Amino acid sequence: MKPTPLTLKKKLALELWRQREAIIREEHPLKQLFWECTLRCDLKCRHCGSDCKMQPESMDMPKEDFLRVLDSIAQKTDPHQVFVIISGGEPLMRRDLEECGRAIYEMGFPWGMVTNALHLTPQRWKGLLRAGIRSMAISLDGLEEDHNWMRGNDKSFQMVSQALDMLVATEGFVFDIVTCVNRRNYPKLDDIKEFLISKGVKRWRLFTVFPVGRAALDPMMRLTNEEFRGVFEYLKKTREEGRIRVDYGCEGFLGNYEGEVRTRLFSCQAGITVGSVMADGSIAACASIRADYNQGNIYEDDFMDVWENRYHPYRNHEWMKTGECATCKYFRYCRGNGMHLRDGDGKLLLCHLHRLQEK
Repeated sequence: MKPTPLTLKKKLALELWRQREAIIREEHPLKQLFWECTLRCDLKCRHCGSDCKMQPESMDMPKEDFLRVLDSIAQKTDPHQVFVIISGGEPLMRRDLEECGRAIYEMGFPWGMVTNALHLTPQRWKGLLRAGIRSMAISLDGLEEDHNWMRGNDKSFQMVSQALDMLVATEGFVFDIVTCVNRRNYPKLDDIKEFLISKGVKRWRLFTVFPVGRAALDPMMRLTNEEFRGVFEYLKKTREEGRIRVDYGCEGFLGNYEGEVRTRLFSCQAGITVGSVMADGSIAACASIRADYNQGNIYEDDFMDVWENRYHPYRNHEWMKTGECATCKYFRYCRGNGMHLRDGDGKLLLCHLHRLQEK
């Protein structure tokens, strides 16, 4: 089925957005830097794209190695303009996480983290605040039974609930709740919403899983086409209600849903404003993208030299004009979808726009 034609208003907005994004690609200012500080994790989530383990083969990256990356960045750009996001694995597995955060803060970089909150105790929360943490994203995939099923731990929901109380009670702290929509929790999105509102949560982000890692092996992770469309109708309705700010994740061009289900129009910022340092030192873009598209390694290359002189596949997407993208009239807006949806040969694994039209 052909995609529904864009409305004139939508097309004009996308054209203006396209021009803006072209300027940003040319300038490629580094705005977000992810640090995969560990591959260790205390959960075994059904949808994990990293397939992390409690005791992986590789060691945590020493904080001094990452701080040298930040020093390279600080010599070329204002550190206050680059937001560092600590991810994993599970960052709280590192006993020196607060030391890492404090060192990042003292170098002038604002920082936050992504966590499952299983070990976010009051003591650690106070330590993170003292270390200058500015933001946090916490995963919540349902109420108690569904969330614990997804996370493989019967204490996970309880710890997330406790974490929400601490974060909400911290005046001015910015955080959001991230939910992976799957076949089990899709009918219960309203229950999750009401729980979050009752807790005082202001920001909620939904995403749909893509076929990598453990998720590729679990049929419960892949929504039907009807459910997939239903997610965006639900987002529209919830945004219109205005009781909680809700957005779809950054992935995927959504046709006429653009501008209606998230705050920004679609653009994949990987390698344009977003970079990553992986646990093994690899210099990447978005941490969700295959290692085939890594651009270097901090143990061999200077990060800012790589940022300024490589990343060509991210900034010029003409190579993506193959397969269904070759003749698609929406390529000018979509630019081949997110880089994380390309396999090692460059083949597109998922087109959101086409999926929205499928019966």
